[in-house]
Amino acid sequence: MGTFYVENFGCRATQADGAALERQLRERGLDRAGSASQAELVVLNTCTVTASADRDARAAIRRIHRQNPECRIVVTGCYAQRAPQEIAALPGVSEVIGNSHKHELVKIALPREKDTNFTRFLETACEGPTTKSEVPRTKDVGPIYVSDIFAHTELLAAPVFDAANERTRPILKVQDGCDNRCSFCVIPQVRGQSRSLPLPQILQEVNTLVTAGYREVVISGINLGRWGRDLVNPARFENLIRAILDHTALEKLRISSVEPMDWSDELIRLVASSPRIAKHAHVPMQSASDRVLRLMHRKYRPWHYREKLEKIRATMPTAAIGADVMVGFPGETDDDFAQTHRMIDELPFTYLHVFTYSARPGTPAAGMGAQVPPTVAAERNRLLRELAAEKKQSFLRSFIGQTLDAITLNQFDGEHTECLTDNYLKLSLRGRHEANRWVPVSVQQANAGALLGVVV
Repeated sequence: MGTFYVENFGCRATQADGAALERQLRERGLDRAGSASQAELVVLNTCTVTASADRDARAAIRRIHRQNPECRIVVTGCYAQRAPQEIAALPGVSEVIGNSHKHELVKIALPREKDTNFTRFLETACEGPTTKSEVPRTKDVGPIYVSDIFAHTELLAAPVFDAANERTRPILKVQDGCDNRCSFCVIPQVRGQSRSLPLPQILQEVNTLVTAGYREVVISGINLGRWGRDLVNPARFENLIRAILDHTALEKLRISSVEPMDWSDELIRLVASSPRIAKHAHVPMQSASDRVLRLMHRKYRPWHYREKLEKIRATMPTAAIGADVMVGFPGETDDDFAQTHRMIDELPFTYLHVFTYSARPGTPAAGMGAQVPPTVAAERNRLLRELAAEKKQSFLRSFIGQTLDAITLNQFDGEHTECLTDNYLKLSLRGRHEANRWVPVSVQQANAGALLGVVV
C-alpha cells in the first residue's frame, strides 16, 4: 500500500489530529494522493457535534466507496468513537478506530508484524436512532477499535496547514478534551478529559515553524484556556503565552477560542500589551439568558460575560471580538431569545458563529422537553446572522482611512492579494504580493464583509 488520503470533518482539533496522522503515514513511507478517489488507503476523520456532521460522514463513505471501490476506508474521529457499530455496518468500511485508539491508527492500519496488544471492543448496539437505509443490517461488521475515552491520555499534535494557504498561518493544537459537562455537548464523551501538550513540545513545534519561515501561528484546543491544569507541574494558559513570547522568535501569535471564565484580567492585559499577539478574542457565549445558561450547565452568568467583553474592548479598542451563539436550545422562549438578541446588539461583537441546536444522543439536553420547533429556531438563527452582519460591516467601515498590519495569503485573483489583518479582518490588497509577509496597509474601502487597501 503506497498512497493515502486523509479527509477531515469539523473543528480545528479534528484537523490537527488529521495533520498528525498524515505526518505518521508519511513517516511510514506512504505518499499523499491528490484525492480519495486516487488513494489506496483513505482515512476519514469524523465529527459528531451535530446530526448533520454525522450525515456528512456517511455520505462521504458512500461517495468514496462508489468512486474508489478497491480502496481501504478507515473511519476514525468523534463519530467513530460515539457510534462505531453504526459506521462499521456501512459498505466499504474496513475498520472503525475511535478517538481512544486514534494515536495507534497507523499501527493498526499498517502493522509491521502481528501485534496482540490491541483489545477489540465491539459495541453491541448503535447509540441513538438509525434507519434501515443508514445501517444495512446484512453487512458483516469489520474490526472496531474503541475503548473508554476517559482512560485515554494521548494527544496527537502536528501543525495544520490550510490547503489554500499552506504557506501561511499554521494551526497548532496544544490541548484536547474537556472537563466541562455542558448539557448539549457530546465532545467530552468522544474526546475525553482535558489533556495538555507539554510546554517543551509546544516550544519545539513553534520554533520549527519559525525556522521554516512562518510568521504567524494559531494555537488551538477543545478547551484551550484549560491548558496546563493536568500537567505533572500544573501551569496556567497565561504561562504558555508568556513562554512562547520569551522562548521563540515568532512574529505573531494568534489565540483561538477561549471560554469566558478563562479570559482572566492577566490574559487580557497580556494580549493587549504585546504587539506579537494578534488583537483578536473569540469568547463563546451560547446564550444571554441566565435561565438557558443554567439549563446548558454553562459556568458563567450573562453579567459575567458582559464584564469580560467590556474589559477586552476597553483594553483593545481595535480587536476583533467573536462568539459562538446557539439558538433553539430546548425550552428557549421568545423572551430568552430576546435577551440574547439584545445583549448581542449592545456588546462590541465584530462577528458571530450562529448555530441551531442539534440533539446529540446521550446528552442531557436530548431528553429535555419543550423542544423548539425547527421553523422558530431557523428564524432566530436568521435574525442573529443579520444582526452580526450589520455589526461586522459597521466595524469594517470604522477602519477606512486607517493603517492596519496584514499578513499576505497565498491567493491572488488577478487584481488583489488576499490578506488577513492583525485584528482578524479579511482584506484585499491591490496588486500581486508574495505570500507570508506582514505589510502595512492603508484601508480605502469596506465592501461585502472585507476591506480593500493598498500598501503604505
